[in-house]
Amino acid sequence: MKSKRVLSFLIMALVYIIAIVSSVVIYSYLPVKLHFAVRLLIADVIATVIVFIFSLLFKNASVYDPYWSVQPIVITICFAINKKLSVAGILSLIIVLYWGIRLTLNWAYIFKDLNHQDWRYSMLKEKTKKLYFFVNLFGIHMFPTLVVYCCVLPIVYVLNYATKFNAFTVIGFVISLVFVTIQMIADIQMHKFRKQKANTFIRNGLWKYSRHPNYLGEIMMWIGVAIMCLGSLTNYWYLCVGAIINTLMFLFISIPMAEKHQASRKPNFDEYKKQTRMLLPIKK
Repeated sequence: MKSKRVLSFLIMALVYIIAIVSSVVIYSYLPVKLHFAVRLLIADVIATVIVFIFSLLFKNASVYDPYWSVQPIVITICFAINKKLSVAGILSLIIVLYWGIRLTLNWAYIFKDLNHQDWRYSMLKEKTKKLYFFVNLFGIHMFPTLVVYCCVLPIVYVLNYATKFNAFTVIGFVISLVFVTIQMIADIQMHKFRKQKANTFIRNGLWKYSRHPNYLGEIMMWIGVAIMCLGSLTNYWYLCVGAIINTLMFLFISIPMAEKHQASRKPNFDEYKKQTRMLLPIKK
């Protein structure tokens, strides 16, 4: 079992090395006259397609799972290389690395092997049947890639234009730092709870008053990034669209799907829902 997990890790690492190297090479060979955001988008989409192809080969859409956190790390590091970084750029880079490395390690902790697929993907496959290929490509793979691309784009602008440090930089950085830490604490508490294998709801720590403190951390991470970056990029106010789309995705897709799954597996969900707020860990 352990050797199978190690082999799966090695295969996943190879998949992502191929995707990352391919996207970097493609970006470097795209015409310079193209705006860097367009070149980045093309490279990002191609990397996603490569991961998608491997997910088909392994018949497991969860091959894509670490892409959500690996993508921003690679993008920000690549854009930071050979750049004269401003204070705003350094803080932006720090927060993305903190968020991305932590989230990737969390994925690695719960990753079993290439035979295990996220329950959401299995459910979608069962529901969509012949249409699953398109749901897999555009819904499971491409949509999250585009969401995170939009979320990380403000930082790419900061790194590219070496924007100035101001109060918004500090406010956004603190918000992101606090909520990434909240997300980390929530995940640790959940891991400990799951070891008990109890068919109940977690009601301690951050989860005592919030049904989804981990999702709250993910939402606020990118809102903080938007504040941090857009404070010195006022002419590019539209870059906040990433944080908005990310928030809407969690509110109208991720959270409802998770709650429907919980309600089908655990008794008294309606009572639990009445007693516990959806996001804010504050007594109801």
